[in-house]
Amino acid sequence: MRKYFLRGLIGGLLLAGPGTVSLCAADFATDVYPVLQKAGCADCHNPDGVASGTRLKFPERNASNAAVNAFGRSLRSLIDRANPEKSILLSKPTLRVAHAGGKRIEPGTPNEEVLRRWIEELAKSNDTEPAAEVAEAVKPVGPVLRRLTHSQYNNTVRDLLGDDSRIADTFPPEDFVNGFRNQYQAQNTSPLLAEAYAVAAEKLTKKALAGKAASRFIPCKPKSAVDAACRDQFITTFGRRAFRRRLLPEEVDRYRTLFNSGAQAGKDFYEGVRVVMEAMLQSPNFLLRVENGLDPAFRSYETASRLSYALWNTMPDEELLRAAESGELNTPAGVERAVRRMLKDPRARQAMDEFLAEWLRFDTLLSTIKDRRTYPQFTPELAVSMAEETRRLFSHLVWNDQNFMEFYSADYGFLSSDLAALYGVNRPSQEFEKVTIPAATERAGVLGQATFLTLTSKPAETSPTARGLFIRERFLCQDVPQPPPGVNGNLPPLAREKPRTNRERLGIHLSNASCASCHTLIDPIGFGFEKFDAIGQRREKQKLVFQAARGEKQTQPLVVELDLDTSGYVAGIPDSAFSSPRELGKILAGSAQCQECVAKQLFRYMAGRHETPADRVLIRKAFERFRSSGFRFQELLVSLSSLLVFPEGVDNAVRSD
Repeated sequence: MRKYFLRGLIGGLLLAGPGTVSLCAADFATDVYPVLQKAGCADCHNPDGVASGTRLKFPERNASNAAVNAFGRSLRSLIDRANPEKSILLSKPTLRVAHAGGKRIEPGTPNEEVLRRWIEELAKSNDTEPAAEVAEAVKPVGPVLRRLTHSQYNNTVRDLLGDDSRIADTFPPEDFVNGFRNQYQAQNTSPLLAEAYAVAAEKLTKKALAGKAASRFIPCKPKSAVDAACRDQFITTFGRRAFRRRLLPEEVDRYRTLFNSGAQAGKDFYEGVRVVMEAMLQSPNFLLRVENGLDPAFRSYETASRLSYALWNTMPDEELLRAAESGELNTPAGVERAVRRMLKDPRARQAMDEFLAEWLRFDTLLSTIKDRRTYPQFTPELAVSMAEETRRLFSHLVWNDQNFMEFYSADYGFLSSDLAALYGVNRPSQEFEKVTIPAATERAGVLGQATFLTLTSKPAETSPTARGLFIRERFLCQDVPQPPPGVNGNLPPLAREKPRTNRERLGIHLSNASCASCHTLIDPIGFGFEKFDAIGQRREKQKLVFQAARGEKQTQPLVVELDLDTSGYVAGIPDSAFSSPRELGKILAGSAQCQECVAKQLFRYMAGRHETPADRVLIRKAFERFRSSGFRFQELLVSLSSLLVFPEGVDNAVRSD
């Protein structure tokens, strides 16, 4: 960057009069923008960053020079024309005033001079109107080929074959990407998975055709080993269901040949059925599905599958296939009718349970390990009860058309006897009965539940950092920048000579400049939960246990209890000071960032991918419908389903945001 500064300085000296030094007009895209990028400003000031709620928003990655320069002119809203030195555009990144992101540009350096000169140039500009943003061409997502997730495979096999064995649970595990398992970027098919598909197809077919069960799949009574008419009926009817669309003529011919070879070799009609069924279960047309395909003749079938896997996590039923074939799914009204019918089906509840389990990472909760000496009451059964409590609250809000933001602020819960004992409240008369949570517990909504408090803790102690990070990423949809390379994240060890609380030990993050820029965004959130231990029990003090050192006369461990400071805040949300889960729950429930994050997380799950710039308008529209409905989750499902199929339904008013 020094070369840009010197270039401008030399040019300015040549143009300036005697006794004056000035800079020539800078080009923002080439001179100033690299300084801000190097400072890491865009890491937080982006649509998914922790500073997404501020006025400063950087353009998308790979934006054109025209868009970047338009962004540079828009920064005039952050300068003080009368006193440019006091502009927040200068004072915040240099930490002359409080800045949640810490010091990003060192005062007195060439980088600061570049920024300072740009501020002076904006201050001298006669243009007082907000800079018009350059509309970047954003391409909608094109054809996408996605693989059935293991959960979708199990459900599809169940509905296609009547098989509940959940054979896909034995497949190689799937990775979480963007918080979910169904993101198409991670849906490669490894040789190991391909082999698992082949073995599963053989086992499933053999089981499906055992005994008299084979008659379920054959819509006719064969008269011979190669009954052409009956053969064709089987191929077209089973193929339509397995491939979730009608078969092409060349596909029918291919399976006729395969059927004949099997039936003739075994001299048995059902041997032909077996060969075709096993082949179809290994076909890409069964294992994969297309979205936004290029062939308009199959677009309605794609819509049917898109809706069924988004809302049911399984294949379309007969009514949905008929709606596709009749053209009903070719209109927004037809899609909405289909969606509202689908939401009444029990499979919609199962699919939303899957969304919740992945969103809140129940897998981490159910596999967590806690120190037995510290938490002897923690068992796998208790972890299951924790997840069930969260699932009951979610289901109550979704399927009873309640205000979904009570997910964060509800003063009631669904407790088992074990959870009631853990929380120190009266046992319910029935397991997982809806009960009022006493205000004295300072619990409310999901933030006060053992699910959240347990999965964001270490085996023997809490983790304010993990709790703050979870809230940023899962409930505010904000990406916290990764720590710089080589940073030592280890905390000072506990010492019996100088016992310290977690808050005091984490102070090292805030005193280290390379750590503070991120930890000031997450640790203060986690501090507000320190009254709750690593399995969600309330505690008034932090207890430290120091075992006797080898050779010491003392045989009993030393127990130290320390007072807790549970004051916290959420940087970026005004008036967000809190000291308990109940207080933060109310703050999040009323926060537009949290409300919109619900829509964004559901979009990521239903679309099976991270949002693109083109999707942000769609998500904003769905969020506005969600808000206008009183935050009814089913209405969010309806609007997102429709907008995913017909994104052009987004109106111009929202496009101008």
